[in-house]
Amino acid sequence: MSLIKEFKEFAVRGNVVDMAVGIIIGGAFGKIVSSFVSDVVMPPIGVMLGGVDFAKLSLTVKEATETAEAVKINYGAFLNTIIDFLIISFVIFMAIKAMNTMKKREEEKPAAPPVPSKQEVLLTEIRDLLKK
Repeated sequence: MSLIKEFKEFAVRGNVVDMAVGIIIGGAFGKIVSSFVSDVVMPPIGVMLGGVDFAKLSLTVKEATETAEAVKINYGAFLNTIIDFLIISFVIFMAIKAMNTMKKREEEKPAAPPVPSKQEVLLTEIRDLLKK
C-alpha cells in the first residue's frame, strides 16, 4: 500500500476528523473563557480587593535602565491563567458528567423481550390447542 493511500485512509477516518473538530472548538472555547475571566470575572474581584487589576500585578526583579527593560514576574497574569484553567476544567467536567448521565439512561432502558425459540413457540401452540 502506498504511503499517500495510507495517509488518505488515516486522514479521512472518522476519529481523526472528530478529533480535529474538537481541537478547533476547544481552542475557540479557550479564548472565550480567557475573555470571560479577564473581562468579566477579574474586574469585580479586583474592585472588591480595593481596585486591584490582576493582569498588571507583578514583582519587579530588576528595574529598567536606559538600555534594558525591567525584568518582572507577572504573577497577576498567572492568577488569571489559573482561574481560566479552573473554569475550563469545571465546564469540561460538567459536560462529561452530562454525557455519562445520558449514556446511563440509554443503558437503563428496558430491553425488548427475547424472541422465543422455535421449541417454545411450538409448545405454546400445543398448549393453546389442548386448552381448546
